[in-house]
Amino acid sequence: MPGPGSDLRYEKRAGRRTSSEGYPMPRSTEFDPDIVLDRAMDLFWQRGYEATSMADLVEHLGIARASIYNTFGSKHELYLKALDRYLLKADPSPVEFLARPGPALPLVRALVERYARDGAGDEQRRGCMVVNAVVERLPGDPSVARRVTAAWNGLEKALADCLRRAQAQGELSREKDPQALARFFVVFLQGLRVVAKTEWDPERFRDAAREALKLIE
Repeated sequence: MPGPGSDLRYEKRAGRRTSSEGYPMPRSTEFDPDIVLDRAMDLFWQRGYEATSMADLVEHLGIARASIYNTFGSKHELYLKALDRYLLKADPSPVEFLARPGPALPLVRALVERYARDGAGDEQRRGCMVVNAVVERLPGDPSVARRVTAAWNGLEKALADCLRRAQAQGELSREKDPQALARFFVVFLQGLRVVAKTEWDPERFRDAAREALKLIE
């Protein structure tokens, strides 16, 4: 990943902006808000809200403090925009993934395995930005709470709909409760995200996923 400020076509040197060749450039407030927001998202994801100061943001984003306030608002407003950005950047999103046509149960299995694989491969120990926000900001931040509730309710509905489709297609026993299973998987998947922030053993994730998936055999 390029260093802070490289995509903004300048870098700060001794308080003065220069081109990549080292020649002084005139002052400019032009920058790409999407690039800056992606950088803010990465910084908040890595450090959290409280450990990220405005000075850190100025340094990491490569723009002036006034430009941050004028474009994104306060630090808290920037944090919320970064969290929204994180929620939108999932590719594919779990909700879209679970809505794919065809056999439904393999989609649930693949999603659980994907979370386990992501957790086992999280070498930076960043975990999930949404789960990180829950641990750090709740219950005292209503704006974060609304976003988290919407995200997890959406995932629960997508899982329940997918499991109902599996029942209708004869893939899942009629004795199973799709809503209860969906709620279990939401809680289980967020737990995997928390464990990903600790010292981990990949076998722990694989074993946990395998046992959880026995519920839908």
